[in-house]
Amino acid sequence: MGHIHFISTTTVQPSSQIDQSIGRIELTPCDLQLIVVDYIQRGILFHKPQSDYTKDPNKSLIEHLKASFSRSLDIFYPLAGRLAITENDQDNTTSFSVDCNGVGAEFVHAAADGVTVADVLDPILVPDDIVYSFFLLNDVLNYQGTSTPLLAVQITELADGIFIGLSMNHSVVDGTSFWNFFNSWSEISRCGKTSQPVPIFGRQFLDGIIDLPVRIPHFWDQIPAGKSSSSLPPVLLQQRVFHFSKGKIAEIKAKENSEMGTNKISSLQALLGHLWLCIARTECLCSSSDQETKYKVLIGMRQRLKPPLLDQYLGNTVLFGVVKSTIGNLVEQGLGWAAWEMNRMVASQTEQEVKKFLGDWMESPQLIRVHGVTNRILLTGSSPRFNVYGNDFGWGKPVAVRSSAGNKYDGKLTVFPGAEEGSIEFEACLTCETLQALADDAEFMKSVTK
Repeated sequence: MGHIHFISTTTVQPSSQIDQSIGRIELTPCDLQLIVVDYIQRGILFHKPQSDYTKDPNKSLIEHLKASFSRSLDIFYPLAGRLAITENDQDNTTSFSVDCNGVGAEFVHAAADGVTVADVLDPILVPDDIVYSFFLLNDVLNYQGTSTPLLAVQITELADGIFIGLSMNHSVVDGTSFWNFFNSWSEISRCGKTSQPVPIFGRQFLDGIIDLPVRIPHFWDQIPAGKSSSSLPPVLLQQRVFHFSKGKIAEIKAKENSEMGTNKISSLQALLGHLWLCIARTECLCSSSDQETKYKVLIGMRQRLKPPLLDQYLGNTVLFGVVKSTIGNLVEQGLGWAAWEMNRMVASQTEQEVKKFLGDWMESPQLIRVHGVTNRILLTGSSPRFNVYGNDFGWGKPVAVRSSAGNKYDGKLTVFPGAEEGSIEFEACLTCETLQALADDAEFMKSVTK
């Protein structure tokens, strides 16, 4: 197998002069709860483009991508900045904001010698050693964005393909903002301009709810000691992508709605319930039936606010919804019940819950720590609604999406749209024993498209 070698590293600034009056953008409780977790890391895989795709014989592929990346920073200029820290000595608190100083994002050109598209896609298990090497800022935590770029891209040339991997500070953006940037950049690369609505940076939706800036008491005492700070013994984790076709999703959804006498269970809720139950079945083999199992799901709140907050808002607007049961009860109640619990949980995430979260967080800030999460807690982030496969940089659509090591633990089930319309994929990070048990579960594997 080949290895990565780095060809060039460039700090890319917006192509236009940044308006210095922009100043700083305050981080909100939704942003700050993520200040000590990893960056968002997502990337897309392409077949190799034709050499003349840029229509400019004087400009290479990398030069073209770098130029369009710079123009994208004109629009998403906070991502070319850094985090700013304010120490409030009078009450021993710390505040964070985005300093829109335009110092730049990192742009790296690399090559993976001897690695092919098939090397990434063909193995049953995700080849982590290959995929993780396609990303920058592995092991960097969000609060380090004071000196580390808020955005970094690695363009990796494969023997017969290209991988574009983005790493973006998760305290500055959520998944919606992340893919908005990706979509705008690809369109600028392909068309020379973007039709995407301009991003929104203001925090006016918080007026009358909380005051900014937010102050975190004793912040520096809450920094995790490191990736191995958990008291739990290390476990061998593996990843596998499970693909569900549009037809299979419809079958699962119809079965669950029929069992519960409703039509309210959505396609995503149907799959979440399906995965929760199937993984619980594997745990029945080695756990007590009265052992608790939890499933946490990140719920986007933009459209639940009144008035709705547009998708162009640059920042985090997610709440963590939780369903829980004992393993034995979940297995006994079955598929429809699992999906209905998901539906009820999602429906409970209202504007009132947002306001309650904000008020409670201001009273007692709680920083999320991914590492050291115990077993039997599943978590799903991302969304099948994100426009992943529309990212055509000028030589065709991507063939796959993958993520790096950021925020991975036993039980992380990252959801993406599939390449085929209406299909959905889950990138499952689980112990090797659990993944093998799923592979041996005939009922589960019947629902998975080979």
